[in-house]
Amino acid sequence: MDAYEVLKYPNMTEKNVSLVEKENKIVFIVDKRVKKEDIKRAFEELFKVKIEKINTSITREGRKKAFIKLKKEFAAADVAVKLGMI
Repeated sequence: MDAYEVLKYPNMTEKNVSLVEKENKIVFIVDKRVKKEDIKRAFEELFKVKIEKINTSITREGRKKAFIKLKKEFAAADVAVKLGMI
């Protein structure tokens, strides 16, 4: 699956923007069929960063949300700026 099919769009809420600043995490809506390994590969390929951990959940609307925590040497704020979140 193509990286752009795996990662649909960033989830931009106030809470998720605060996660960028406080916990070095970015929240993305992803394709429901993908696994964490697919998300990691796609995100690292697109943004040239390394990922420490990924947590996923299914929203009430039926969308899959991925909480992507970057390694300490990479700043989630830099990725958020590229995406226009901040």
